[in-house]
Amino acid sequence: MTARRLADLEPRRRRLVLIRAVGSIALTWVAALAVYYLAPVGRASEVREVVWLVVGLLLVGFVVFRRTRRILSADFPGLRAVEGLAVSFPLFLLVFAALYLAVSRAAPSSFSQELDHTRALYFAITIFSTVGFGDITPTTNPARIVVSIQMLLDLVVIGLVVRLFVNAAKWRLGPSPQGSTSGTPHPSDLP
Repeated sequence: MTARRLADLEPRRRRLVLIRAVGSIALTWVAALAVYYLAPVGRASEVREVVWLVVGLLLVGFVVFRRTRRILSADFPGLRAVEGLAVSFPLFLLVFAALYLAVSRAAPSSFSQELDHTRALYFAITIFSTVGFGDITPTTNPARIVVSIQMLLDLVVIGLVVRLFVNAAKWRLGPSPQGSTSGTPHPSDLP
């Protein structure tokens, strides 16, 4: 089946497709937040923190890979790219929030205040958004290292994942309506 743009659909069909996409995103967020808030996060050791960070980032990588494949075979690749971003970014943030929570429970003095689930998620989001209000700060070197890793990976995730999803959607849509093929990457050109 050929890829289509949402704008090509009649308004009623477009609304249904959008409602389905928003519902899928909402269900994914609810499930991810439920796992985050309900999963027992115990005190972490430095080795466990590294293992969990690697496992969490591999999970995010797997989700990005699966979402990219879904975009490349989708009827509405632009919409699937937006869904991919709406799922990948929160999952990435939840990985770091869980890690911050574990670090705080292992050594409460690691941050300027003890973290619970909500504070840890809030902190991960403020780091990701580069706002950094300063109300929660890392106070130990291991905590600073974890925060620094997130800051560096934020740049990679924002730049690489957005580009990957956008390029996959462009490739799936094919040449622009004007017939120009310039700027349309081949899958082997995707990062």
